[in-house]
Amino acid sequence: MDVLWDSVPATSDGVTVREVADALDGRELAYTTVMTVLDRLAGKGMVQREREGRAWRYRPAATREAHIAQLMLDALDLGGSRDAALVRFARSVTGTEAEVLRAALSAEAGLTDRVEDPRAGGPALDEATDR
Repeated sequence: MDVLWDSVPATSDGVTVREVADALDGRELAYTTVMTVLDRLAGKGMVQREREGRAWRYRPAATREAHIAQLMLDALDLGGSRDAALVRFARSVTGTEAEVLRAALSAEAGLTDRVEDPRAGGPALDEATDR
């Protein structure tokens, strides 16, 4: 997935199995192994693929950030108290990360139209970002 996220812009048609295999240079993976993994990722909905001649072009179905957010939500569903897990997580973030979370929650609640990213000093989110 890292190869796809790092090498496929959102406007791209994607990459071929050969391009992914080449990007994994040094790992000594067979072409067929890369092809099988990409096929399984497509079956799970993690990548989208489109036929190009006899080959397939692959691209991520979601951004890295959206995928990580979904993993976090899935982890909250593993059992126990979601509230307790959220509180523990909130206590573990840095001050800057806490500010980003506060700003995102405020924006989600409709309290602001634009949210400033304290790390970059500029706009981080607007109403359409990451939904």
